[in-house]
Amino acid sequence: MRHKIAGRTLNRNASHRKAMFRNMAASLIKTLRSTEGAENNPAVPGRITTTVPKAKELRPFVEKLITLAKKGAATEKAAEQFATKAAKDTAEWKAWRESPTWSKWAQARSPSIEARRRAFAALRDIEAVEILFSDLVERFADRQGGYTRILKLAKFRIGDATRHAIIEFVGQNDRVKRVRAKKSDLQVTASKAPAAAEEPAST
Repeated sequence: MRHKIAGRTLNRNASHRKAMFRNMAASLIKTLRSTEGAENNPAVPGRITTTVPKAKELRPFVEKLITLAKKGAATEKAAEQFATKAAKDTAEWKAWRESPTWSKWAQARSPSIEARRRAFAALRDIEAVEILFSDLVERFADRQGGYTRILKLAKFRIGDATRHAIIEFVGQNDRVKRVRAKKSDLQVTASKAPAAAEEPAST
């Protein structure tokens, strides 16, 4: 019995599940940068289609990576105050390299390097890590979680009748909610409207 054991096994062993979620997360992230003329361009950037159980397990995997990238990007910005604009191997750069400012820069930047290494260990894809720390961090800078959504499709797989779903990043394909006015509000506004002045009949 699997009492108090979180997560779905998906009829796979641990190494297979890890590799599967790694590939799915990298594919989802890399759809944001679609190159023109490529054969495998996604129909909609930032979206992949999979089964409902896989989508539910992939969602926390991707969202934790985005949170990790946001924390790493924050430390990169904090380290910019100690950086230099001098070109490498110039006299000014060498002086900065030997100064205490460089050690402050390296110390302030170390959490960002650690975050990038942890993200690469989870994804094993350099391009996906670059997109994660550049595009997705800017996109979700003002959002505190809930970076993806799952949309169930009315489509079932022929072999085992598993239901399909779409997992995508929020923000681009969001629906605009239309708020309908209540009847009571319409009646109040109608009563407050000024009545049209009646013109006297001409004789």
